[in-house]
Amino acid sequence: MSKPKTPAPASASGNAAPTDQPTFRTNPEVDAKIDAYIKENPKYWAYVQAMPRERLERTVVLNEVREVDRQQRIREGVMKQINRNPEMKRAYDLLVKDLPEDQKEGVITQIARQARRAVARSQGQQKSQEVAM
Repeated sequence: MSKPKTPAPASASGNAAPTDQPTFRTNPEVDAKIDAYIKENPKYWAYVQAMPRERLERTVVLNEVREVDRQQRIREGVMKQINRNPEMKRAYDLLVKDLPEDQKEGVITQIARQARRAVARSQGQQKSQEVAM
């Protein structure tokens, strides 16, 4: 799935010129998932292969834009929930009081999301224990 790197062009002195090309990692598990998806969806794979390069690039960027938008909606929802409860808002503000102003909201949402996951896990464990009884 990954392209081999092309050698760096030689400079006038014969040494390889430094490149700003990123190095791409490969993950065998991800590659296996991609290969399985391609095998199960040959028409879609043919469609993707027929796309012009600019369209492929713009599709990748669109996916990134959608992900950023999704994260922003989640962050806004978490902050809206915190701001509705003055006591909770004070507690989070106390936790981040020593942080720079530009980092506070990000850290608050991060803590709130972790707390929500921890509560969900503990509730899930309680339900599974109740079912086992």
